[in-house]
Amino acid sequence: MTSSVYIRPIGFVLGPQSEHGNAIRLAGGMVYASRFAVILRQDGTVAERWLAAPDTMAQVLGELPDAVGAEAEAQWANLKLAHPPLALGSRTVRLDQPQVMGILNVTPDSFSDGGKFLADREAGRAYAAAMLEAGAGILDIGGESTRPGAKALWEGDEIERVVPAVEACTAMGAAVSIDTRKAAVMEAALAAGAHMVNDVSGLAHDPRAAEVVASAGCPVVLMHAPGTGDDLHEGGNYDSVVFDVFDALRERRDGAVAAGIDPANIILDVGIGFGKALAHSLALINALPMFHALGHPLLLGASRKRVVGALSNEAPVEQRLGGSVTLAVKGMDAGAQMVRVHDVPETVQARNVWRGLRDAALTDFADLPG
Repeated sequence: MTSSVYIRPIGFVLGPQSEHGNAIRLAGGMVYASRFAVILRQDGTVAERWLAAPDTMAQVLGELPDAVGAEAEAQWANLKLAHPPLALGSRTVRLDQPQVMGILNVTPDSFSDGGKFLADREAGRAYAAAMLEAGAGILDIGGESTRPGAKALWEGDEIERVVPAVEACTAMGAAVSIDTRKAAVMEAALAAGAHMVNDVSGLAHDPRAAEVVASAGCPVVLMHAPGTGDDLHEGGNYDSVVFDVFDALRERRDGAVAAGIDPANIILDVGIGFGKALAHSLALINALPMFHALGHPLLLGASRKRVVGALSNEAPVEQRLGGSVTLAVKGMDAGAQMVRVHDVPETVQARNVWRGLRDAALTDFADLPG
């Protein structure tokens, strides 16, 4: 019999004083959790589920089978783990509050911008500068469309697309991420000044990718996608999507560490929309706080995706702003350290208001006795 354990935060408060201190600061951010479900699965089926608070967690963990005891203790420690800032070139990106990652696509077939920044590089530079001015902490540059049905791109063509964009953005002083699954593109972009890698295949597509990232010593985003070949969307069959994606990301993380990548450089992304039906994506977004138990910063990328269109009368991509901002704020409520978005000014404004509300809550002791 195989056993596995998961600790899922299910109750949240605005500050620890609300629970007389009986709450944890989730992953070192601005979200506090006070109630948790400890879930034991055996042979893929939930066998037991306990409810716990920080002051009763030790007792609950003590009731678990020995086979999962150490894993449960590690998850509980990870939920309380504060992540250090990322040093990306001349920029320091703090992870104690949500950061906005702005998307810059230099593809002819992007689902969101129609390739306008590939055809007009000056427009791309202006757009990147505007995202920085609006408050983007990182710019994520991609040269290959990974939408469903998109054809794989030769790495030489991808390099020709992304390197000029990387050079232009780093010249502005931006922290730059390269969105690619190909080792050669990673190497070229990092040589051009990129500071981190965002691999939608979780380093599974190219056998050299993990070696490149380990050698560079740079941060890397490992995203979940069920397909490992050219089509990252194939094979999306799940017994329980939340547990299955959790386990798959843990496996990809372990593989990255075994390849020599520093665990402190790993960021995780549940891969909204990649080989996932609407119900799968919604379940993952609602369960996002649980993924802090893996011990790494979380990135949520749901901007303008199918999940928004499906819930808004099939609104076209350019009319998905409201839903995209809603999901970004949902990610912040889950303690996600980064949200990857197309609409930077609107999301930064939402983040700033969200942060202001949190700051006010954390300094409000008016309802406590003197």
